[in-house]
Amino acid sequence: MNIRKLAVISFLLVAMPFSFLAANSTAQEKTKSAAPAKQAMTKPGAESELPLHEGWSLQTSAKVEAKGEVISTPKFSPTGWHQVTVPTTVVSALVKDKTLPDPFFATNLRNFPGVNYPIGGNFSNIPMQTDSPYAVSWWYRKSFSIPASFKGKTIWLKFDGINYRANLWLNGKQIATSDDVAGAWRTYAFNITGAAKEGAQNVLAVQVFAPTENDLAITFVDWNPAPPDKNMGLWRDVYLTTTGPVALRYPTVVSKVNSPANDSAQLTVTAQLKNGTSQPVKGKLKGQIENVSLEQDVELAANESKDVTFTPDKFSQLTFSSPRLWWPAQMGTPNLYKLTMQFEVDGAVSDHSTSEFGIREIKSEVNSVGGRVFTVNGKNILIRGGGWTPDMMLRETSQRLQDEFRYVEDMGLNTVRLEGKLETKEFYDIADRKGILVMAGWCCCDFWERWPRWQPKDFEIAKQSLRDQIYRLRSHPSLVMWLNGSDNPPPPDVEQMYLDIEKELLWPNPVVSSATGKKTSVTGDSGMKMSGPYEYVAPSYWEVDTPEGQPGRRLCNPGGCGGGYGFDSETSMGPAVPPVESIRAMVGKDHMWPIDDVWNYHAGGGEFKTIGVFTDALTNRYGKSDNVDDFAIKSQMQTYEGVRAMYEAYSRNKYQAAGVIQWMLNNAWPSMIWHLYDYYLRPGGGYFGAKRSMEALHPIYGYDDHAIWVVSSQYTDAKGLKLITKIYNLDATEKFSQANPVDAAADSTTKIFALPDVQGLSATYFLLLRLEDSAGKQVGSNFYWLSTKPETVDWAKSNWYTTPTASFADFTAISQLPKVKLKVSETTEHKGGDNVTHVTIENPSKNLAFFVRLKVDRGAKGEEILPVVWQDNYISLLPGEKRTLTATYRTSELGTAKPSVEVSGWNAE
Repeated sequence: MNIRKLAVISFLLVAMPFSFLAANSTAQEKTKSAAPAKQAMTKPGAESELPLHEGWSLQTSAKVEAKGEVISTPKFSPTGWHQVTVPTTVVSALVKDKTLPDPFFATNLRNFPGVNYPIGGNFSNIPMQTDSPYAVSWWYRKSFSIPASFKGKTIWLKFDGINYRANLWLNGKQIATSDDVAGAWRTYAFNITGAAKEGAQNVLAVQVFAPTENDLAITFVDWNPAPPDKNMGLWRDVYLTTTGPVALRYPTVVSKVNSPANDSAQLTVTAQLKNGTSQPVKGKLKGQIENVSLEQDVELAANESKDVTFTPDKFSQLTFSSPRLWWPAQMGTPNLYKLTMQFEVDGAVSDHSTSEFGIREIKSEVNSVGGRVFTVNGKNILIRGGGWTPDMMLRETSQRLQDEFRYVEDMGLNTVRLEGKLETKEFYDIADRKGILVMAGWCCCDFWERWPRWQPKDFEIAKQSLRDQIYRLRSHPSLVMWLNGSDNPPPPDVEQMYLDIEKELLWPNPVVSSATGKKTSVTGDSGMKMSGPYEYVAPSYWEVDTPEGQPGRRLCNPGGCGGGYGFDSETSMGPAVPPVESIRAMVGKDHMWPIDDVWNYHAGGGEFKTIGVFTDALTNRYGKSDNVDDFAIKSQMQTYEGVRAMYEAYSRNKYQAAGVIQWMLNNAWPSMIWHLYDYYLRPGGGYFGAKRSMEALHPIYGYDDHAIWVVSSQYTDAKGLKLITKIYNLDATEKFSQANPVDAAADSTTKIFALPDVQGLSATYFLLLRLEDSAGKQVGSNFYWLSTKPETVDWAKSNWYTTPTASFADFTAISQLPKVKLKVSETTEHKGGDNVTHVTIENPSKNLAFFVRLKVDRGAKGEEILPVVWQDNYISLLPGEKRTLTATYRTSELGTAKPSVEVSGWNAE
């Protein structure tokens, strides 16, 4: 499940009558001869960027006889080509214009030309068949006008991502070859001043080649299948920018905070300058942070790239008193400062930038059980996150990014892990503003970790890829660490190469050798573990599996076993079968029941090609299902239990437990496994199990010690609390009740008492925990369904991805719960661009209303409104209990319909 380091090659451009510049900072570059004093300067606030999104044409080279020299001229007519918008991969464009059907529905993807790799196979490591439509290159062509106002300026053509190799032509001249442009994670900026035609039409032609199994590409491992083009294409933005003779890039502020007092901070300001001319240039680099001004004289040789730094030892004004610190959301306010910078030549502005940064310092150390504990500004933080993936065809919208971060916030997660899928600037900007930490690093399981097979060009691609990504990421306060490897640490020479780059580019955060517990000779212990599970395990697993191990336990991976201690970089309780509406959208009405190969196609790869282990547990614990609705609601119960138990174990055991990343947060396509919300943005049982487990003040039941604990994830003390504990039988009769006074210190975990042996319990019984403040207001709660039949795990049969259950809990008695008719009322109000629907739900009966699900639909019997943020869901109501919950969603999602609340549940009529 993880990736390797991506790479970049030195940029050697083809000699021509005029010169072009690859703006990779490490590239070997040629530039147009131009005296800097004669070049026009970019004025602050002037329009200096021209996006190249619309109006592209796309075609396979198998249908194009012309060469790039001709295709990149106005006389060439792209008749019959696909009309596309960039960024887009080739297959994504063909799906959008309906040349190909929806690859996400049922098994449509298997019918795509070029999809002949085995189901569940890792296509990254499998060669394309020679008859694949994507085994040949594809052409992207764009005709565009360059404003006359660009004349006299240095013009840069920028690509934020090309997968994988490309030849480039502009106005009939080749500006780069596929030897120069190679590496999915590189960024490029070409100085096209000598080739561009200001005030006239220009034509750009890009010949793109897909990655091979021996390339440092974009990898989906066992999470989902891969498109047949391996995501070839212009998959990130393309645009023009202008500057004077010198460009200013990657402005960054690095902080050292005087913790724990946090009363001062020392800042280091750095930026890259790029001389776009073939002559030396002298100028001034200036910076401004609020009322603090900086200035430094700089000399640049012809074509030189140079990082210029302001340090607090030389610029005393960079020591800030009483700084407004950036904090993760659960710790405080993610304060941001503005940094403006400009480079002046002969008193005129050549280039300028405005960016934001946060003053914070992140450190880490390895604890007594080998787990890497992180601190922010001197305070411990328990990392609780999920593994991120982009769309399978790398499609992305601003709205979806906002929606997914809203879900991350709502659940209470503080971290998102990017395993090789390094995101857009907008992604990191949102994380910065919201105070969500980001783990970033390379992926696994393909050529990224086939180091013995690397050729010199691969080392260079890896080197330049890391440089480009560190330059991009280092300025964002949300970045918490960088992982140089995923499932394996790189060998010493590669690890040292990476470390040298990270040091040179002032990477401000901890660097970890890999996401596993494997030591290296260069940096020693990683402080991480990747010991699974990834498949279903009983809820008790997370607390019972301890650092001391269990009798008969199989030998653990380096870094420890999978239980709630140390830092688990990726783990989960396995499949996450979504609610029935998503199953229908995924497999179609003809495959709703029974579970068949269409369901399994939407599972995973490798060991995860079915949901059989999860289904067996569901049958044993809840009873056999004979229809999809029954199976779906039981799946939400089991996933709610499992996800909650995982996060609660790590929370209860902090800081012996240092961090846990749920594998995964989201899906790249509609999936039956590994998510906290599904591809359709429909939150299910796992979402609300996670949300319940991460409330700021939270009472917990220990599956291992049968004790009641209170966990505080807030950073202020909470005194004068009252913990109410009640046990109910299936018929809702109260079997135990106790109230305990509680003081919860900031960021603490406290054992309150052990439950006594209660006699006369029904086979399935219920545990209610409520935490109230001194005014009697509920500030935390939990509701468990438990079994008198012990649930045990079979340690001897444990493997890298699961630990089997030896004896299952028995929840089949819940089928005996009488039907309950609930009273429901609703009101809706507008707040900004959102609707907020208030739902009051009451249980007037003498029986428990168990696992009640609420939806807001577009009118009666309409589709569910998504995305939606529920205050709580999948709730249980005691006899006579009444609750009011809110659902927040975009007003635009409602259309012309009126909101209609739909209530269902295990025993709700």
